[in-house]
Amino acid sequence: MVNLIWLLMLVAGIAVAGVQGRIEAVTEAALGAAQMAVNLALELIGLMALWLGLLKIAEEAGLVGLLARALRPVTRYLFPEIPQDHPAIGAILMNLSANILGLGNAATPFGLKAMQELQRLNPSQEEATPAMCTFLGLNTGCITLIPATIIGIRAAAGSTDPTIVVGPTIIATGISMMAAVAGDRLFRRLYGRRG
Repeated sequence: MVNLIWLLMLVAGIAVAGVQGRIEAVTEAALGAAQMAVNLALELIGLMALWLGLLKIAEEAGLVGLLARALRPVTRYLFPEIPQDHPAIGAILMNLSANILGLGNAATPFGLKAMQELQRLNPSQEEATPAMCTFLGLNTGCITLIPATIIGIRAAAGSTDPTIVVGPTIIATGISMMAAVAGDRLFRRLYGRRG
């Protein structure tokens, strides 16, 4: 279905550009987006290598296990079907920690690792498990206590008070996280009853 939506959007964009006589804009946009994708992928390779290496060090040092044990009541509530000593729990915790600190780019490698580990527990490889949906909801609506990336961008742009966004960010992301958890509980009950 997603592929069909993308195809329709591409065809509609090309058709509109053709009608307006600006077909060269499609070519420029396609080449620009391809270049941007390559740059983004190269940047992510470095970040993923760095953070996955740190995750491995944290695992070997026992830090991930310690953090997982400290947050076990929370993870047991949110992810009851995942064994609490499974590597997915460590990756989920590191992803949420990075998101809470506003390090969105740093959270990406942990999110990919968590999904990879969750897929290993998935009995149906073509469908997302409830744990995957819960993690996606948390990852999307996670509370941010220190929006480091936004503060950095505002400071680079010459803002006189780059940290003024901290309070509104905490409130907005706190509400979004509560909505994500509430929605997840609701859909788990709804689909759980349907079996």
